[in-house]
Amino acid sequence: MPSITRILDRVIFYGLLATIVLSAIPYGTVQPAWIALFECLVFIFGLLGLLDLLFAKAPLPAGISLAVPVIVLCLFILFQALPLFAGQNEVVPKLRLSISADRFSSLQLAIKLFALFVDGALLLRYARTETRLRLLDYVVISIAVASALFALISQGSQKGPNWLLTLPNPCQGFSQFVNRNDFGFLVEMALGLTLGLLARGSQGYQRFAVLLPITGFLWVALIISNSRGAIFASLCQLLFLVIMLDPLRRLSEASSSARNSFRKVVGGFAFRAVLIVSLIAVFAYGVSWVGGETVVSNFELAGYSFTQQGAQGHRENVSRRDIWAATWQLIKARPIMGSGFGGYWIAITKYHNASGTYTPQEAHNDYLELLASGGLIGSALVVWFAVRFMKDARQTLRARDRWVRAAALGAITGIFGVIVHSFVDFGLHVTTNALIFTTLLALAGGGAPTITAEEARISVRQRERFQPAAQPDFATH
Repeated sequence: MPSITRILDRVIFYGLLATIVLSAIPYGTVQPAWIALFECLVFIFGLLGLLDLLFAKAPLPAGISLAVPVIVLCLFILFQALPLFAGQNEVVPKLRLSISADRFSSLQLAIKLFALFVDGALLLRYARTETRLRLLDYVVISIAVASALFALISQGSQKGPNWLLTLPNPCQGFSQFVNRNDFGFLVEMALGLTLGLLARGSQGYQRFAVLLPITGFLWVALIISNSRGAIFASLCQLLFLVIMLDPLRRLSEASSSARNSFRKVVGGFAFRAVLIVSLIAVFAYGVSWVGGETVVSNFELAGYSFTQQGAQGHRENVSRRDIWAATWQLIKARPIMGSGFGGYWIAITKYHNASGTYTPQEAHNDYLELLASGGLIGSALVVWFAVRFMKDARQTLRARDRWVRAAALGAITGIFGVIVHSFVDFGLHVTTNALIFTTLLALAGGGAPTITAEEARISVRQRERFQPAAQPDFATH
């Protein structure tokens, strides 16, 4: 039995790593066939994980309490898709209606969300050593670096579509993604993780030699992608990290006891304000210097994306302001249970006051779309999950292992970037971004590892030290 559990342990963990890598290649896994393949792989590993639990009889990992709100949310989405309500239709007298405007999309989304939950639960169980946590961190960062490198090479080689992945439009896509903002979500998550490891990683300065160039490369690629939301989110990540590190605490501890508390508070706020203003100034100069006129002009047109209209003679109402106004009307029409997760693109047509040439597929604001799709009940379930996650993340930030704390800080920084960026975009709708976001949740909300790297080395030395010497085989003499 120990050999079977050992094999299952390795197969599941390294299979999950391979799934994370492979999901990023085919346009971020947005096509139905690739999404189905991803879900099948995760469910296979989930079944293997159940077998491993039966053989090993091990307790559930820390952080599994996050499963309750996720499972309830999946059940709520399934309830939205059930045809439970009688409809009034003369052609079809016994017509049954569901809450969701698109039952099939709701069922698909429930399956996808459950697959992400299974993946996160498996990561919580099988990434329980410091060595595996390090490997998981490196995989996430490597995916973003490879994606950025592919984007720069493909852009420098030709001006047409990518020579390997032909689907992305050069005017809208970037790297392997159809939308450049989806690339921004990927990079900002990896950038946050890298910044956390850079700030609080292993002792010594060796990490700067590796992580500092990676941070600069990802930041340059993010600017070249010309995603306004991602660039702004990366600035917010930097400011968030400065606040989380709290450099003023050390200064206040080192200050003389004779200084009164009022002067400490005033000086602390002044120092923090100067630091934030300086960071913003340096960041703005770096963006303009690296991105050039294209990025600067794109930021100048930011207001246009909120007020733009369609071509002359067509009332398309494609601006974010118009889409958000229509979404708010949908929210007020169905405030309790929403219009169904996955059914936004159909439900919004009734409230989008336009000619019909263009129909919004997303709300360009995940929070408004959450209210429109899930109503107050669905939003409350997401808030429940967020509260449970923050409690678990606080414990992880207090772990005794330095690398675990650094990975948790980086994961939270990457999650914060997604929170900011989701106000204007919908990058988590892409499977690979949702998968890496789930990985960050597991890194930050999983608690301390069961065995640290130092404990593992000590355990090996102890086993070698106390292992009895081999007895001679007298039967051969």
